[in-house]
Amino acid sequence: MANNFKNTSLVTKIAVKEFLNALVMGQKVDRQLDAQFRKVGASIDVRRPVMFEASSGATLGTATDIEERAATVTLDQRQKVHVEITSQDMTLKVEDMTKRFIRPAMEELAQKVETDLGAVYTNIGNFSGTPGTTPTTFLSVANAGAVLSKLGVAMNERSLFVNADAAVALADGLKTVFPESIAKKAIEEATIGRYGRWDIFESNSLTSHTVGAHGGTPLINGATQSVTYAASGDAWTQSLITDGWTNSITDVLLAGDVITIAGVNSVNRRTRQDTGDLQTFTVTADATSGASTGPATLTVSPPMIISGPYQTVTAAPADNAAITVKTGTAGSSYPQNLGLHKNAVTLAMAPLDMPTDGASSARESFKGVSIRSVRQYDIINDKTVFRFDILYGIKAQNSDMAVRLTG
Repeated sequence: MANNFKNTSLVTKIAVKEFLNALVMGQKVDRQLDAQFRKVGASIDVRRPVMFEASSGATLGTATDIEERAATVTLDQRQKVHVEITSQDMTLKVEDMTKRFIRPAMEELAQKVETDLGAVYTNIGNFSGTPGTTPTTFLSVANAGAVLSKLGVAMNERSLFVNADAAVALADGLKTVFPESIAKKAIEEATIGRYGRWDIFESNSLTSHTVGAHGGTPLINGATQSVTYAASGDAWTQSLITDGWTNSITDVLLAGDVITIAGVNSVNRRTRQDTGDLQTFTVTADATSGASTGPATLTVSPPMIISGPYQTVTAAPADNAAITVKTGTAGSSYPQNLGLHKNAVTLAMAPLDMPTDGASSARESFKGVSIRSVRQYDIINDKTVFRFDILYGIKAQNSDMAVRLTG
Protein backbone atom coordinates (compact mmCIF):
# COMPACT_ATOMS: atom_id res chain seq x y z
CA MET A 1 0.00 0.00 0.00
CA ALA A 2 1.30 3.45 -0.87
CA ASN A 3 2.18 5.85 1.91
CA ASN A 4 -0.97 7.59 3.09
CA PHE A 5 0.25 8.40 6.57
CA LYS A 6 -0.41 12.08 6.01
CA ASN A 7 -4.08 11.16 5.72
CA THR A 8 -5.21 11.56 9.33
CA SER A 9 -8.57 9.95 8.66
CA LEU A 10 -6.92 6.80 7.31
CA VAL A 11 -4.53 6.67 10.26
CA THR A 12 -7.47 6.90 12.65
CA LYS A 13 -9.35 4.09 10.89
CA ILE A 14 -6.29 1.88 11.25
CA ALA A 15 -5.78 2.94 14.88
CA VAL A 16 -9.31 2.13 16.06
CA LYS A 17 -9.13 -1.38 14.61
CA GLU A 18 -5.70 -2.00 16.13
CA PHE A 19 -7.02 -0.77 19.48
CA LEU A 20 -9.98 -3.14 19.35
CA ASN A 21 -7.73 -6.06 18.40
CA ALA A 22 -5.47 -5.34 21.39
CA LEU A 23 -8.32 -5.67 23.89
CA VAL A 24 -8.80 -8.98 25.72
CA MET A 25 -11.40 -8.43 28.46
CA GLY A 26 -12.64 -5.44 26.51
CA GLN A 27 -13.68 -7.76 23.70
CA LYS A 28 -15.93 -9.79 25.99
CA VAL A 29 -17.76 -7.18 28.07
CA ASP A 30 -20.72 -5.02 27.16
CA ARG A 31 -19.49 -2.06 25.09
CA GLN A 32 -21.61 1.07 24.88
CA LEU A 33 -20.75 3.94 22.54
CA ASP A 34 -22.39 7.31 23.17
CA ALA A 35 -23.09 9.16 19.95
CA GLN A 36 -22.67 12.57 21.58
CA PHE A 37 -19.35 14.32 22.05
CA ARG A 38 -18.38 14.24 25.73
CA LYS A 39 -15.86 15.62 28.19
CA VAL A 40 -14.22 13.98 31.21
CA GLY A 41 -16.78 13.57 34.00
CA ALA A 42 -19.80 13.22 31.75
CA SER A 43 -22.00 10.16 32.24
CA ILE A 44 -24.29 7.87 30.31
CA ASP A 45 -27.06 5.58 31.53
CA VAL A 46 -27.12 1.84 30.87
CA ARG A 47 -30.42 0.06 31.47
CA ARG A 48 -30.52 -2.74 34.01
CA PRO A 49 -32.77 -5.74 33.27
CA VAL A 50 -36.29 -5.58 34.71
CA MET A 51 -37.31 -8.55 36.89
CA PHE A 52 -40.83 -9.92 37.41
CA GLU A 53 -42.48 -12.56 39.59
CA ALA A 54 -44.73 -15.18 37.97
CA SER A 55 -47.82 -16.53 39.76
CA SER A 56 -49.97 -19.63 39.24
CA GLY A 57 -53.61 -19.89 38.29
CA ALA A 58 -55.98 -18.08 35.94
CA THR A 59 -56.85 -15.17 38.22
CA LEU A 60 -54.61 -12.13 38.26
CA GLY A 61 -53.42 -11.04 41.66
CA THR A 62 -51.81 -7.78 42.63
CA ALA A 63 -49.69 -6.46 39.80
CA THR A 64 -45.97 -6.17 40.41
CA ASP A 65 -44.73 -2.61 40.21
CA ILE A 66 -42.21 -2.21 37.43
CA GLU A 67 -38.93 -0.97 38.90
CA GLU A 68 -36.87 -0.02 35.89
CA ARG A 69 -33.46 1.34 36.75
CA ALA A 70 -30.42 2.53 34.88
CA ALA A 71 -26.81 2.26 35.98
CA THR A 72 -24.89 5.50 35.53
CA VAL A 73 -21.47 5.03 33.96
CA THR A 74 -19.20 8.03 34.47
CA LEU A 75 -16.75 8.75 31.67
CA ASP A 76 -13.92 9.53 34.07
CA GLN A 77 -10.95 8.04 32.26
CA ARG A 78 -9.09 10.07 29.64
CA GLN A 79 -6.03 8.33 28.20
CA LYS A 80 -3.68 9.43 25.46
CA VAL A 81 -0.48 8.41 23.73
CA HIS A 82 1.61 10.44 21.32
CA VAL A 83 4.00 9.36 18.59
CA GLU A 84 6.76 11.47 17.04
CA ILE A 85 7.72 10.40 13.53
CA THR A 86 10.68 11.76 11.60
CA SER A 87 10.27 13.01 8.06
CA GLN A 88 12.33 10.04 6.90
CA ASP A 89 10.01 7.57 8.63
CA MET A 90 7.00 9.32 7.13
CA THR A 91 8.06 7.84 3.79
CA LEU A 92 7.46 4.27 5.02
CA LYS A 93 4.56 2.23 3.71
CA VAL A 94 1.41 2.20 5.80
CA GLU A 95 1.92 -1.47 6.70
CA ASP A 96 5.36 -0.69 8.13
CA MET A 97 4.12 2.42 9.91
CA THR A 98 1.31 0.42 11.47
CA LYS A 99 3.69 -2.26 12.73
CA ARG A 100 6.30 0.18 14.07
CA PHE A 101 4.14 2.98 15.46
CA ILE A 102 0.34 2.62 15.43
CA ARG A 103 0.07 -0.92 16.79
CA PRO A 104 2.37 -0.35 19.81
CA ALA A 105 0.57 2.91 20.57
CA MET A 106 -2.82 1.22 20.49
CA GLU A 107 -1.55 -1.67 22.60
CA GLU A 108 -0.54 0.87 25.25
CA LEU A 109 -3.99 2.51 25.22
CA ALA A 110 -5.68 -0.89 25.32
CA GLN A 111 -3.53 -1.90 28.30
CA LYS A 112 -4.84 1.09 30.25
CA VAL A 113 -8.42 0.00 29.60
CA GLU A 114 -7.65 -3.64 30.43
CA THR A 115 -6.03 -2.65 33.74
CA ASP A 116 -9.12 -0.67 34.69
CA LEU A 117 -11.32 -3.63 33.76
CA GLY A 118 -9.23 -5.90 35.99
CA ALA A 119 -9.69 -3.48 38.91
CA VAL A 120 -13.49 -3.89 38.77
CA TYR A 121 -13.14 -6.96 41.02
CA THR A 122 -13.71 -4.80 44.10
CA ASN A 123 -17.38 -4.47 43.11
CA ILE A 124 -17.91 -8.21 42.61
CA GLY A 125 -19.17 -10.16 45.60
CA ASN A 126 -19.36 -13.66 44.12
CA PHE A 127 -16.25 -15.54 45.21
CA SER A 128 -14.68 -18.92 44.47
CA GLY A 129 -11.40 -20.69 45.11
CA THR A 130 -8.95 -20.79 48.02
CA PRO A 131 -6.75 -17.77 48.82
CA GLY A 132 -3.11 -18.73 48.36
CA THR A 133 -3.86 -21.63 46.00
CA THR A 134 -3.49 -21.12 42.25
CA PRO A 135 -6.47 -22.63 40.39
CA THR A 136 -4.72 -25.44 38.52
CA THR A 137 -7.55 -27.85 37.77
CA PHE A 138 -10.59 -27.61 35.62
CA LEU A 139 -12.65 -28.50 38.68
CA SER A 140 -11.75 -25.07 40.09
CA VAL A 141 -12.90 -23.50 36.83
CA ALA A 142 -16.15 -25.46 36.88
CA ASN A 143 -16.77 -24.50 40.52
CA ALA A 144 -16.52 -20.82 39.61
CA GLY A 145 -19.03 -21.40 36.85
CA ALA A 146 -21.32 -23.21 39.26
CA VAL A 147 -21.49 -20.08 41.43
CA LEU A 148 -23.11 -18.19 38.56
CA SER A 149 -25.29 -21.10 37.49
CA LYS A 150 -26.76 -21.41 40.98
CA LEU A 151 -27.65 -17.73 40.81
CA GLY A 152 -29.51 -18.24 37.54
CA VAL A 153 -27.01 -16.42 35.30
CA ALA A 154 -27.36 -17.32 31.61
CA MET A 155 -24.84 -19.96 30.54
CA ASN A 156 -23.90 -18.32 27.25
CA GLU A 157 -21.43 -15.46 26.74
CA ARG A 158 -19.33 -16.32 29.80
CA SER A 159 -15.60 -15.57 29.77
CA LEU A 160 -12.99 -16.42 32.38
CA PHE A 161 -9.78 -14.39 32.54
CA VAL A 162 -6.87 -15.92 34.45
CA ASN A 163 -3.34 -14.78 35.21
CA ALA A 164 -0.21 -16.39 33.78
CA ASP A 165 0.30 -18.91 36.59
CA ALA A 166 -3.25 -20.21 36.35
CA ALA A 167 -3.18 -20.17 32.54
CA VAL A 168 -0.07 -22.36 32.34
CA ALA A 169 -1.41 -24.81 34.92
CA LEU A 170 -4.81 -25.07 33.27
CA ALA A 171 -3.32 -25.45 29.80
CA ASP A 172 -1.00 -28.17 31.08
CA GLY A 173 -4.04 -29.96 32.49
CA LEU A 174 -5.46 -30.22 28.97
CA LYS A 175 -2.96 -33.00 28.27
CA THR A 176 -5.05 -35.45 30.25
CA VAL A 177 -8.28 -34.83 28.34
CA PHE A 178 -7.29 -33.46 24.91
CA PRO A 179 -4.74 -34.36 22.23
CA GLU A 180 -1.24 -33.03 22.85
CA SER A 181 -1.52 -30.64 19.90
CA ILE A 182 -4.44 -28.81 21.55
CA ALA A 183 -2.61 -28.56 24.87
CA LYS A 184 0.51 -27.28 23.10
CA LYS A 185 -1.49 -24.58 21.30
CA ALA A 186 -3.13 -23.51 24.56
CA ILE A 187 0.24 -23.03 26.24
CA GLU A 188 1.80 -21.21 23.27
CA GLU A 189 -1.11 -18.92 22.38
CA ALA A 190 -2.66 -18.28 25.83
CA THR A 191 -6.10 -19.26 24.53
CA ILE A 192 -7.06 -22.15 26.72
CA GLY A 193 -10.40 -22.90 25.10
CA ARG A 194 -13.88 -23.59 26.40
CA TYR A 195 -14.52 -25.61 29.54
CA GLY A 196 -17.17 -25.61 32.26
CA ARG A 197 -19.24 -23.16 30.18
CA TRP A 198 -16.35 -20.67 30.13
CA ASP A 199 -14.32 -19.31 27.25
CA ILE A 200 -10.96 -19.08 29.02
CA PHE A 201 -8.29 -16.48 28.26
CA GLU A 202 -4.98 -15.50 29.77
CA SER A 203 -4.77 -11.85 30.82
CA ASN A 204 -1.80 -9.82 32.06
CA SER A 205 -4.12 -7.07 33.34
CA LEU A 206 -5.56 -8.83 36.36
CA THR A 207 -4.60 -7.49 39.76
CA SER A 208 -4.03 -8.83 43.24
CA HIS A 209 -6.08 -7.94 46.29
CA THR A 210 -4.49 -6.99 49.59
CA VAL A 211 -6.63 -8.06 52.53
CA GLY A 212 -7.48 -5.61 55.29
CA ALA A 213 -6.11 -5.88 58.84
CA HIS A 214 -9.19 -7.72 60.07
CA GLY A 215 -9.15 -9.17 63.57
CA GLY A 216 -11.39 -9.80 66.54
CA THR A 217 -14.73 -11.62 66.48
CA PRO A 218 -16.88 -9.58 64.08
CA LEU A 219 -20.65 -9.72 64.46
CA ILE A 220 -23.75 -8.10 63.03
CA ASN A 221 -24.87 -5.24 65.29
CA GLY A 222 -28.65 -5.09 65.03
CA ALA A 223 -31.24 -7.23 63.27
CA THR A 224 -33.39 -6.48 60.18
CA GLN A 225 -30.54 -4.92 58.19
CA SER A 226 -32.08 -5.49 54.79
CA VAL A 227 -33.05 -2.96 52.10
CA THR A 228 -35.39 -2.61 49.14
CA TYR A 229 -34.35 -2.59 45.52
CA ALA A 230 -35.11 1.12 45.32
CA ALA A 231 -33.00 1.86 48.40
CA SER A 232 -29.99 -0.03 47.05
CA GLY A 233 -29.38 2.82 44.64
CA ASP A 234 -27.31 3.00 41.51
CA ALA A 235 -24.31 1.56 43.36
CA TRP A 236 -26.14 -1.72 44.22
CA THR A 237 -24.88 -1.48 47.82
CA GLN A 238 -26.09 -1.06 51.39
CA SER A 239 -24.66 -0.05 54.74
CA LEU A 240 -24.07 -2.81 57.30
CA ILE A 241 -23.59 -2.03 61.00
CA THR A 242 -21.14 -4.39 62.69
CA ASP A 243 -19.00 -4.66 65.81
CA GLY A 244 -16.59 -7.06 67.46
CA TRP A 245 -13.61 -6.11 65.30
CA THR A 246 -10.27 -5.39 66.92
CA ASN A 247 -10.58 -1.89 68.39
CA SER A 248 -9.42 1.22 66.54
CA ILE A 249 -7.93 -0.43 63.45
CA THR A 250 -7.45 1.66 60.33
CA ASP A 251 -8.45 -0.30 57.21
CA VAL A 252 -9.86 -3.18 59.21
CA LEU A 253 -11.36 -4.13 55.85
CA LEU A 254 -10.29 -2.86 52.44
CA ALA A 255 -12.38 -2.36 49.33
CA GLY A 256 -12.55 -5.77 47.69
CA ASP A 257 -12.55 -7.83 50.89
CA VAL A 258 -15.24 -10.51 50.86
CA ILE A 259 -17.34 -11.59 53.84
CA THR A 260 -20.11 -14.04 54.61
CA ILE A 261 -22.76 -13.72 57.32
CA ALA A 262 -24.06 -16.73 59.25
CA GLY A 263 -27.62 -17.59 58.29
CA VAL A 264 -27.68 -15.42 55.14
CA ASN A 265 -27.77 -17.60 52.04
CA SER A 266 -27.89 -16.56 48.40
CA VAL A 267 -30.94 -17.22 46.25
CA ASN A 268 -31.29 -18.04 42.59
CA ARG A 269 -32.10 -14.67 41.06
CA ARG A 270 -34.69 -16.27 38.76
CA THR A 271 -36.46 -18.77 40.99
CA ARG A 272 -35.76 -17.04 44.36
CA GLN A 273 -34.91 -20.46 45.77
CA ASP A 274 -32.22 -20.96 48.41
CA THR A 275 -28.95 -22.07 46.76
CA GLY A 276 -27.77 -23.68 49.99
CA ASP A 277 -24.65 -21.49 49.93
CA LEU A 278 -23.84 -18.48 52.08
CA GLN A 279 -24.06 -15.25 50.10
CA THR A 280 -20.65 -13.66 49.66
CA PHE A 281 -20.51 -9.87 49.93
CA THR A 282 -17.78 -7.57 48.72
CA VAL A 283 -16.83 -4.55 50.80
CA THR A 284 -16.84 -1.63 48.35
CA ALA A 285 -15.11 0.99 50.53
CA ASP A 286 -12.29 0.86 53.08
CA ALA A 287 -13.55 0.58 56.66
CA THR A 288 -12.03 1.50 60.03
CA SER A 289 -13.05 0.06 63.38
CA GLY A 290 -13.83 2.27 66.36
CA ALA A 291 -12.97 2.05 70.05
CA SER A 292 -14.61 0.08 72.85
CA THR A 293 -16.67 -2.61 71.03
CA GLY A 294 -14.81 -2.49 67.70
CA PRO A 295 -17.71 -1.01 65.71
CA ALA A 296 -17.47 -0.58 61.94
CA THR A 297 -20.05 0.41 59.37
CA LEU A 298 -19.42 -1.42 56.13
CA THR A 299 -20.63 -0.71 52.60
CA VAL A 300 -21.33 -4.05 50.96
CA SER A 301 -22.62 -5.44 47.68
CA PRO A 302 -24.95 -7.03 46.78
CA PRO A 303 -27.59 -5.43 48.99
CA MET A 304 -29.67 -7.76 51.14
CA ILE A 305 -33.11 -7.80 49.50
CA ILE A 306 -35.31 -10.45 51.14
CA SER A 307 -38.40 -10.48 48.91
CA GLY A 308 -39.79 -9.48 45.53
CA PRO A 309 -38.43 -9.92 42.00
CA TYR A 310 -35.00 -8.56 42.93
CA GLN A 311 -34.49 -10.81 45.97
CA THR A 312 -30.82 -11.60 46.66
CA VAL A 313 -30.77 -13.45 50.02
CA THR A 314 -32.89 -15.83 52.07
CA ALA A 315 -33.18 -13.57 55.11
CA ALA A 316 -31.80 -10.51 56.83
CA PRO A 317 -29.01 -11.31 59.30
CA ALA A 318 -29.82 -11.88 62.94
CA ASP A 319 -28.34 -9.66 65.61
CA ASN A 320 -24.88 -10.98 66.57
CA ALA A 321 -24.69 -13.21 63.49
CA ALA A 322 -21.05 -14.16 62.90
CA ILE A 323 -19.09 -12.54 60.07
CA THR A 324 -16.31 -14.42 58.28
CA VAL A 325 -13.68 -12.79 56.07
CA LYS A 326 -13.14 -15.01 53.01
CA THR A 327 -10.41 -13.18 51.15
CA GLY A 328 -7.46 -14.57 53.14
CA THR A 329 -4.90 -13.70 55.77
CA ALA A 330 -4.80 -10.10 56.99
CA GLY A 331 -2.28 -8.02 55.07
CA SER A 332 -1.61 -10.70 52.44
CA SER A 333 -2.17 -10.31 48.69
CA TYR A 334 -3.91 -12.77 46.38
CA PRO A 335 -4.47 -12.74 42.59
CA GLN A 336 -8.04 -12.07 41.48
CA ASN A 337 -9.01 -13.96 38.32
CA LEU A 338 -12.32 -12.84 36.86
CA GLY A 339 -15.28 -14.71 35.39
CA LEU A 340 -17.73 -12.46 33.58
CA HIS A 341 -20.98 -12.81 31.75
CA LYS A 342 -20.93 -10.27 28.93
CA ASN A 343 -23.58 -8.11 30.63
CA ALA A 344 -21.83 -8.01 34.01
CA VAL A 345 -19.52 -5.12 33.15
CA THR A 346 -19.94 -2.18 30.78
CA LEU A 347 -17.12 -0.40 28.98
CA ALA A 348 -18.63 2.90 27.86
CA MET A 349 -16.85 5.21 25.43
CA ALA A 350 -17.69 8.52 23.81
CA PRO A 351 -16.12 10.56 21.01
CA LEU A 352 -14.06 13.58 22.00
CA ASP A 353 -14.44 17.09 20.61
CA MET A 354 -12.25 17.97 17.65
CA PRO A 355 -9.58 20.67 18.03
CA THR A 356 -10.13 23.88 16.08
CA ASP A 357 -6.62 25.35 16.05
CA GLY A 358 -5.71 24.24 12.55
CA ALA A 359 -4.19 20.84 13.35
CA SER A 360 -5.28 17.94 11.18
CA SER A 361 -7.61 15.72 13.15
CA ALA A 362 -10.02 12.83 12.72
CA ARG A 363 -12.35 10.76 14.85
CA GLU A 364 -13.38 7.16 14.27
CA SER A 365 -15.84 4.86 16.02
CA PHE A 366 -15.95 1.12 15.40
CA LYS A 367 -17.78 -1.71 17.19
CA GLY A 368 -18.37 0.23 20.38
CA VAL A 369 -15.00 2.00 20.70
CA SER A 370 -13.96 5.50 19.66
CA ILE A 371 -10.57 7.12 19.08
CA ARG A 372 -9.59 10.65 18.16
CA SER A 373 -6.26 11.40 16.47
CA VAL A 374 -4.57 14.72 15.88
CA ARG A 375 -1.57 15.31 13.59
CA GLN A 376 0.69 18.36 13.59
CA TYR A 377 4.07 19.13 12.07
CA ASP A 378 6.90 20.24 14.36
CA ILE A 379 8.87 22.66 12.19
CA ILE A 380 11.65 23.06 14.79
CA ASN A 381 12.57 19.37 14.96
CA ASP A 382 11.34 18.27 11.53
CA LYS A 383 8.94 15.71 13.03
CA THR A 384 5.30 14.92 12.65
CA VAL A 385 3.51 14.43 15.96
CA PHE A 386 0.45 12.21 16.26
CA ARG A 387 -1.61 11.99 19.43
CA PHE A 388 -4.35 9.44 20.03
CA ASP A 389 -7.00 10.01 22.72
CA ILE A 390 -9.80 7.93 24.23
CA LEU A 391 -12.52 8.77 26.77
CA TYR A 392 -14.20 5.96 28.66
CA GLY A 393 -15.78 4.71 31.85
CA ILE A 394 -16.21 1.25 33.37
CA LYS A 395 -18.86 -0.10 35.69
CA ALA A 396 -19.93 -3.51 37.01
CA GLN A 397 -23.58 -2.65 36.45
CA ASN A 398 -24.73 -6.28 36.88
CA SER A 399 -22.14 -7.52 39.36
CA ASP A 400 -24.23 -10.59 40.30
CA MET A 401 -23.33 -11.90 36.82
CA ALA A 402 -19.62 -12.06 37.64
CA VAL A 403 -17.42 -14.13 39.96
CA ARG A 404 -13.91 -13.80 41.35
CA LEU A 405 -11.68 -16.88 41.23
CA THR A 406 -8.96 -16.22 43.79
CA GLY A 407 -5.42 -17.51 43.54
